[in-house]
Amino acid sequence: MRIGSREVGYPHLLVAGLLLAMLLGVAVGASTSASTYGAFNPAWDGGSGIRDVATDAKMETTIAYNTTTYGEVRESRTVAFVVSPESGYTDAEAARLESFVQNGGTLVVAEDFRPHSNELLAQLGTQARIDQTPLRDDRHQFKTGAFPIATHTASDPLTRDVDQLTLNHPATVSANGSTVLVRSSNFSYLDRDGDATLDENETLQSYPVVTVERIGDGEVVVVSDPSLFINSMLEQSDNRAFADALVQSHDTLLVDVSHVDERPPVQVALSILRDSPLLQLVFGVTALGVLVVVARRGRVES
Repeated sequence: MRIGSREVGYPHLLVAGLLLAMLLGVAVGASTSASTYGAFNPAWDGGSGIRDVATDAKMETTIAYNTTTYGEVRESRTVAFVVSPESGYTDAEAARLESFVQNGGTLVVAEDFRPHSNELLAQLGTQARIDQTPLRDDRHQFKTGAFPIATHTASDPLTRDVDQLTLNHPATVSANGSTVLVRSSNFSYLDRDGDATLDENETLQSYPVVTVERIGDGEVVVVSDPSLFINSMLEQSDNRAFADALVQSHDTLLVDVSHVDERPPVQVALSILRDSPLLQLVFGVTALGVLVVVARRGRVES
């Protein structure tokens, strides 16, 4: 087989194909992650689906690798997601989130058993807290009692078209005066000893799992199950509708990954390049130089 002025055999094509496949594999690996809840994790336990919700709603998605990003968006038109952070926010970082909410932003904090979300809620001055005791429901459930279905929803724009939420090993929210949007059924209970059985000291009753409260001109939504937003759970009733309701009436989705380990190299590089006009210039000049060299070599060899 002849390509241009060169004779290329099938072994060469095979090697080229293998190299291309390897490069594609490296590129995919470098642009995705395996982090649970990760915004770039397309697997069942990843959180890439929330970005798809925003895309379907024709919204712009901004990834916040640093909390300074909160100051770069139009607060009143932005909804931000903090999903089970792996480390705590400093006072200065939390102040940026508080300013975002005070100026009209909507902040969704989703957590079950890690400690850092309650720390953040305290820094923000909210009343709601995550009660880190497993919630079960042996009657209203998906698969098992550890997947309770929350059946009580309030009438609110944030629960539009939401009749229930399907949860996955959730905690609950101690509302403390905040507005309760979604509650578990009257047959749910807190499994305090973790034996997956309703004991004599455990009471059947309804518990808050989603709350909202005003902070300045904005609001903070607290969800006691971050798994609600993973890809496999978004398809369960009515989790996708809830995600849709959260992002509606906004122009921008901000996904806060500033306190998780998710750092796909390609995504980080693109973020740095996008934020640096100087690097964009250097990259453009370099790419142009490479094209010129390749073109000249082609003319010489022909």
